[in-house]
Amino acid sequence: MKTLLVTLALFISSWSIQAAAEKLTEFDYPLLLGDWYWFSTNDEGIESDGESYTAMNIKFTSNYDFVVRLLRADGSVDQWKGKYDVDETNITFRSSDQPEQLHSYMLSYNQFVLDGARFTKLAPENLPGQWHASRISGNDVDEHITGLSILLRPDFLFSVEVKGTDGKMKEHRGIYYIEDNNIVLLYEDGQHESQYKLGSDNTLTLSNKLFGMEAIMQREY
Repeated sequence: MKTLLVTLALFISSWSIQAAAEKLTEFDYPLLLGDWYWFSTNDEGIESDGESYTAMNIKFTSNYDFVVRLLRADGSVDQWKGKYDVDETNITFRSSDQPEQLHSYMLSYNQFVLDGARFTKLAPENLPGQWHASRISGNDVDEHITGLSILLRPDFLFSVEVKGTDGKMKEHRGIYYIEDNNIVLLYEDGQHESQYKLGSDNTLTLSNKLFGMEAIMQREY
């Protein structure tokens, strides 16, 4: 078990060293990042300023950029973008073609309530699922790990199981968030950032260039 814990320190904690220096993991409200969607509960949509809208998408980035897309009942799309400011209770939208807007909000790992409207965060297509490593390399990690499995749920919860050469198993559970090709796992003892790539052959590659680590994952379901 001691060997497995040392391995986890190499495989996870060392990645956190890189994460501390990256802007993404220094963002104060990481659970806000990503694509949020609201859908009307009826076909007619919700009326606002004389227009009927059936869906809304808000995208937040760690550069404090936002994009809002509104789907009208007739199928056309309105879009506006700009910069946002955020604190624990309020978010302000600033755009060159819209008046400044201040809204109250509540946030969880996959739910965003904006002035009473409930948005759900959606993960990229084909990323959620159970993944098992077919190859692990980098900085002696492959000498201590005999198995690695990651479950990425659509609701942005995850679990990681690492099996060591002594047969012992260690598990981490937590919340993950993504931006572009970066994925960050938040768990009780810290955080782990890596880059991910989905392959056309149903593979998921997790890599960390700073430490030369790479895991080739195969989908189990």
